[in-house]
Amino acid sequence: MPLELYRDKNHACYMFYDLIEEDGHAVQANQFLIVDDDTGAIIDPGGNLAYNELYMGMIKHFPPHKLSYLIASHADPDIIASLDRWLSSTQALLVISRVWERFVPHLTKVGKTDSRIIGVPDGGGRLPLGRHDLWLLPAHFMHSEGNFHFYDPISKILFTGDLGVSMVSGSQAGKFVTDLQAHIPMMEGFHRRYMVSNKVLRLWVRMVRQLEISMLVPQHGSPIVGKQAINDFFNWIENLMCGVDLFDDRSYQLPIEEIDPVTRQMRL
Repeated sequence: MPLELYRDKNHACYMFYDLIEEDGHAVQANQFLIVDDDTGAIIDPGGNLAYNELYMGMIKHFPPHKLSYLIASHADPDIIASLDRWLSSTQALLVISRVWERFVPHLTKVGKTDSRIIGVPDGGGRLPLGRHDLWLLPAHFMHSEGNFHFYDPISKILFTGDLGVSMVSGSQAGKFVTDLQAHIPMMEGFHRRYMVSNKVLRLWVRMVRQLEISMLVPQHGSPIVGKQAINDFFNWIENLMCGVDLFDDRSYQLPIEEIDPVTRQMRL
């Protein structure tokens, strides 16, 4: 059962957050469906672990075979590893950064992506979706070198990919966050490692502060909702040291530990 993020008589946004079994072997991931009149798009459709459940789960909200777009924030396996199956079951176009345009054919059978990729330039753009546009916002190096976030001006939702991620279970991911301070411990470790630098975070915050945003919805974990929590997130993220900010020569030394293939642990 997806979480309804927004709905009016012509436009709807849904979040599928619990399609992957919580067995500890795969990270929790969210998939999104946006419908505008008779046009539909999936944002970050996910890997093969989510494909069957997502396909069946969206049927009551939009016919999968009528999808116009598969929209990918970047090219990680939890984002589009199921691409081959979606290209077989729909006529949808893949929308992804030009950085990844020549890499994604490796996820499919030969020739399957021919004439089915919209390569987005670094500056982004506005993608027609029904009677409106979905804004493709530059989000490079957060964490991928070719990366976009997606702003829906009707619902005022900003889909933020791996920014705003929290490491929670599928059941927790369906709960809205309105108190950011209590939520930071579930975000901090991920952001310090997966965001490339504080510089790009500050540039991103400067850009998105110009938008009217009702909700920040990441690809892992819980949506951040409300003006106060969203502003607190901006304040936190623009001051966060992360990625290359935290690395020095201690991070680049010849290894001395050996991997034990039996225990799969490191040993001296």
